[in-house]
Amino acid sequence: MQAAYLLIPMDPTSQRQHLKAYGVTYWVLQNGGEAWWLLNYRGGSFAFKHNIIFEKECITRGVSFEVIADVQFNKILEEIAHPEVNMDAIKLEVAPRIAVYSPDKNEQGEQIQPWDDAVTLALTYAEIPYETLYDTEVINDELAKYDWLHLHHEDFTGQYGRFYRSYSNQPWYREHVRRAEETAQKLGFTKVSHLKLAVAKKIREFVGGGGFMFAMCSATDTYDIALAADGVDICAKEYDGDGVDPNAQEKLNFNNTFAFRNFELMRNPFEYEHSTIDHSYGRNVPPDQDYFTLFDFSAKWDAVPTMLTQNHTRTVKGFMGQTTAFRKQFIKPSVLILGENKPANEARYIHGKFGEGTWTFYGGHDPEDYRHFVNDPPTDLSLHPNSPGYRLILNNILFPAAKKKDRKT
Repeated sequence: MQAAYLLIPMDPTSQRQHLKAYGVTYWVLQNGGEAWWLLNYRGGSFAFKHNIIFEKECITRGVSFEVIADVQFNKILEEIAHPEVNMDAIKLEVAPRIAVYSPDKNEQGEQIQPWDDAVTLALTYAEIPYETLYDTEVINDELAKYDWLHLHHEDFTGQYGRFYRSYSNQPWYREHVRRAEETAQKLGFTKVSHLKLAVAKKIREFVGGGGFMFAMCSATDTYDIALAADGVDICAKEYDGDGVDPNAQEKLNFNNTFAFRNFELMRNPFEYEHSTIDHSYGRNVPPDQDYFTLFDFSAKWDAVPTMLTQNHTRTVKGFMGQTTAFRKQFIKPSVLILGENKPANEARYIHGKFGEGTWTFYGGHDPEDYRHFVNDPPTDLSLHPNSPGYRLILNNILFPAAKKKDRKT
């Protein structure tokens, strides 16, 4: 019997390296191969035609695999195609071009801000290539080079994460402010908040034109806040040298936003919070009970949310962040909730369409570091190779590789 397919199982007991399995699949696509994403089959397994080069790559990366014959793979496809089974087989064709919107590094190549980013950790561990860009590149229309964009833990309102009270005397904070003001001036903006709004609008154009955008932590709610506050000064003098528009709340335009509406701005500039969207303060959820549940979608009818929620468990451990979760009362009705903590009345993972593209917001900072603090060391993903929380990030990275017809909702 001649083996013809290489199956990468993604169930909880068969796969040693769930995260690196995404990297192998991306690598196959990058090298001209085609792959199948078998939705809801053994945890969302991958498969592609067998050759010795692909097999060696799995062995090198420590990814568990099974070599099966044509007839076995066809039986799997027949099982998946049965109308009463909640599974589907999605063809992956082209490796998406990936960009990460992230601040410049210093002269030594070190990250200026004293925290890491879960997406870049995931990409690096899975060995998926990406490029970084920031404000200058976005304003200069370089987003068109890419298919998928991740927003680093940014504050798109121009308030520097509202770290003023705790960190305004820290060298890293001062350097970040200096660079932001210098960049704004070079690009012709009188304030950093104006630059960030322009960047947010460029990203909105990117999504509207067919791009895929993914954001975590503070890059989720501050993105929408910035768009809602277009033309309105919501920055206190500590951040931009002059006062807030006293009628800022009434002037917010929620038609501009992707995900949120009817939220209220936090007016205290020394408070480590931007608006009522985030469910961090007053959140009475004990850490040992902090879990969220992924919705179970119809694979054959709702391929996109099914791809985005593929996992070897439907229950994922919660984790904190500057933006931890989204209060449901401020989420637009058109938004699809992918994961929620129902007792806390919060959404953790949401998705929507804009124009020809899509966006996904994921609350929290690091799925394997419950309460990540400034200056904490980065998470070592070799200690968490099967992380369900990190799998959700990697689902978003492979999702654009699906055939266009399979990405329609």
